[in-house]
Amino acid sequence: MLKLNYLLLSNYLLFISKYRKMDTNITKLFAIKYPIIQGGMIWNSGWRLASAVSNAGGLGLIGAGSMYPDVLREHIQKCKAATNHPFGVNVPMLYPNIEEIMQIIIEEGVKTVFTSAGNPKTWTEILKKEGITVAHVVSSAKFALKSQDAGVDAVVAEGFEAGGHNGREETTTLCLVPNVRKHIDIPLIAAGGIGTGAQILAAMALGADGVQIGSRFAATQESSANQAFKDVIVNAQEGDTQLTLKELAPVRLIKNEFYNQVQEKYTKGTTAEELKELLGRGRSKKGMFEGDLVNGELEIGQVSSLIDSIPTVAEVFDDLLVDFQRAKENLIKL
Repeated sequence: MLKLNYLLLSNYLLFISKYRKMDTNITKLFAIKYPIIQGGMIWNSGWRLASAVSNAGGLGLIGAGSMYPDVLREHIQKCKAATNHPFGVNVPMLYPNIEEIMQIIIEEGVKTVFTSAGNPKTWTEILKKEGITVAHVVSSAKFALKSQDAGVDAVVAEGFEAGGHNGREETTTLCLVPNVRKHIDIPLIAAGGIGTGAQILAAMALGADGVQIGSRFAATQESSANQAFKDVIVNAQEGDTQLTLKELAPVRLIKNEFYNQVQEKYTKGTTAEELKELLGRGRSKKGMFEGDLVNGELEIGQVSSLIDSIPTVAEVFDDLLVDFQRAKENLIKL
C-alpha cells in the first residue's frame, strides 16, 4: 500500500510539473506564473478575490467601477498586505471620479491598470510615464488597433458571451480573438465565455497569449458578491442570460423580474430615457452585492451554465490547470 501511494504521488508530481509550464507573452508582461487574469468585475472583485488570484499565480484585478475613491484606496492597501505578487486595478474610464481614481492608483504604487469603456488615448500615456503597465478592453479589431496605436501594452478582446457590459458588435470570442490577432502585434488576452482549462487552450489556439476570466471567479468563496447571487450563478442553465439595454450600454443579465420589466418595455415600445428611468441607480449593487434577486441587476456571462460549485480560488486554479493539460494531451492524440 505504501509503495502504491508513493507511485501515485510520484505520478501526480510529474503531472503537476508538466502542466505548470505556461510561459507566454502575458506571463512575461505581468510577471505572473500563469496567463490567467481575473476580470475586474463590479461588486465581485474586491481585495480578497484579487489577492487570492495573484497568490495562486494569476493576475488579480480590483474592480474600481463599483468603488468610491476612498474605498478603492482601502482595497489597494489591503491587497498589498495580502499578496507579494503582482495585482492590478480595472478602471472603466467613464467613471465620474476618474482623475481622483487614477491619482490614487499612482500614489499607491499600483503597477498594472486595465482600462475599459472609453478612449485608451486618454490615460495610457500618463499611466505609462508612471511606470504602469496598461491593458485595454475592446470588442472589435478596429478598437484593438486603436488601442495599440495609443500605446497600450496589451489588449483584452472580449466576446459578447461575457457578463456585464459588452460591445455593440455582438461578436463572439471564437470570431473576435483570431481577427484581433491579425491586426495587432502586442500581447492579446481573450475574454468572454472562458471558464475551463479546455477553453483556455482553445483561446490560445486562436492566437491569444492569455485569458481573462470573470464569471468563474465571481462564484468563488473569495468573491465579494452576495451568496445569493453566487447561488444563482451555480444554478444558471443555458439560455438563462441575455444581452439587453443596448440603447444605454449593452449588458448581459440573468433573466429575473427586473429583466422581465425591461423586456415588457421593449414589447410596448420604449425610449432610452424610459429605460434609464427604469434602471435607476444602484441596481447592480442591489442585485450582486446585496442579494436582491428580484429587483437587482444580475450581471453574469454565458459560461455560468458550466459552473456548478463555489470553490476557493486556489481550487479553481487547480481545476483550470488540470483541465488545460488534459485537453492538451487529448489534442496530441488526434
